[in-house]
Amino acid sequence: MGTSRKEGSLYTKISGKLAIVEFGHPASNSFTSELLSRLASEIQSLGENREVAVILLQSEGDRAFCAGASFDELLQVSNHEESQAFFSGFAILINKMRLCPKPIIGKVQGKAVGGGVGLIAACDYVLAAEAAAIRLSELSIGIAPLVIAPAVARKAGASGLSELALSPKEWKSAYWALEKGLYSKVYESRKDLDKETEFYTQNLASYSSEALSLMKKALWAGTDHWEELLTSRAALTGKLALSEETRRTLDDFKKK
Repeated sequence: MGTSRKEGSLYTKISGKLAIVEFGHPASNSFTSELLSRLASEIQSLGENREVAVILLQSEGDRAFCAGASFDELLQVSNHEESQAFFSGFAILINKMRLCPKPIIGKVQGKAVGGGVGLIAACDYVLAAEAAAIRLSELSIGIAPLVIAPAVARKAGASGLSELALSPKEWKSAYWALEKGLYSKVYESRKDLDKETEFYTQNLASYSSEALSLMKKALWAGTDHWEELLTSRAALTGKLALSEETRRTLDDFKKK
């Protein structure tokens, strides 16, 4: 069962040197701006916690991992300031994950769309179930996955990004994501995923915190410009979201 809270939920449990962060939202674990902000703040806080060596990021329930940004909230955007702020949510979160000195391990039990794929790409190591198919649907509603594109391309390469972004209605399997480097391991069942994730994260957290931190920094070498890059991408996406063509497409969704 997932959360029923309108603004979503966010819980953190610390077990030894491992911090387990779980987010949820009744709309397929999508992110409102508020929930994105809370998660970004939590990642920063855990990064500053000397007792924590590794962060495990997961979502509630047995179905979707993350449906991306809240579609209901997108429908309410009416001006440039609101639009840019809306798309800045994932830009801020990805940069917090990038700058966090602790390895962030993703646990993906189900499908991910749009920003959810960006969240996966921003993790340092990802374990997934076979059910964890992915899709970038942005072009189908008149925008583009510009904010998350650098994170996806960093893992899957330009070809992987183009395969996802330019086929917005096509689901890619968990094994496709594994082949492209977005997933590190794929398991046949949720039971296996739970078991192996617990074993892996507890083992990883037992290693030298200093060594883990230095490794995390090395993994993200060459991304110092991302704060400016993702912010500018959020502004561009915000403009797209307010275009006449996109508003017509969104209005059609409202009527369904």
